[in-house]
Amino acid sequence: MTGASPLAGRIAVVIGGGGSIGGACAHALAGAGARVAIVDRDASAANAVATPLEAFAHAADCGDEASLFAARDAIERALGPADILIHSSAVFQSLIPAAALPMRKWDEVVRVDQRGVFLACRIFGETMIAQGGGAIVNVASVAGMRSFPLHAYAAAKAAVIAMSSNLAAEWGASGVRVNALSPGFTRTAAVQAAIDGGSRHDRPMVEGTPLGRLVEPEEVAQAALFLASPAASAITGINLPVDCGWLVGAPWQAYGGLGALQTQNGAGS
Repeated sequence: MTGASPLAGRIAVVIGGGGSIGGACAHALAGAGARVAIVDRDASAANAVATPLEAFAHAADCGDEASLFAARDAIERALGPADILIHSSAVFQSLIPAAALPMRKWDEVVRVDQRGVFLACRIFGETMIAQGGGAIVNVASVAGMRSFPLHAYAAAKAAVIAMSSNLAAEWGASGVRVNALSPGFTRTAAVQAAIDGGSRHDRPMVEGTPLGRLVEPEEVAQAALFLASPAASAITGINLPVDCGWLVGAPWQAYGGLGALQTQNGAGS
């Protein structure tokens, strides 16, 4: 991107802005000159990110239509209509076999991770269509691109990818670009706390990545910033993986791992 402030004068809304990835997105957008509104169901988390950025914070439940309409109205009164929407809010799930997964948990995950994304796109996209343009970036996951033992979360993230491409096709003529990005295993605060506490280990998450490490939230944010910016003005309907190469590296595990060709003559498939 060229220029010191490529998003100067733009109004950017980050839903889930109190989280690790959402907070990193808010910082990246503010650094590019945007006026940022942070929406999160945790008001204290939203304010913690907003305060140092001098951003606008609003508590809302992204799975609730009335709550999101109220958030949009409050943002428009405070800053003006949104030019950019980043949706990074998500509910996660533990490893539960499909036959044992309570439907109340399924409904909780899908309500936020799928319904919430569609509602936000529709509510804020309506304004963008009316003003003749805008950019939406929905944070999906590599879990929506491959088989994962996360029956509600992975299905919802696959839906985010599909919804993003569908909306991109419908809204392109109105000047609204819609893209998704899919982080791989990312060093969020929750993941780092689990590693530090011993309940998770980073080795299984990184051993299939050519870059040999976790993704950092700031790296996801830079991808979101690019897709939201004028530098991506001809890009819509894509799903951009940000995964340290996990998608291309994981299949190599069946052949001895990424270092196999360095230690043996590669056998054909």
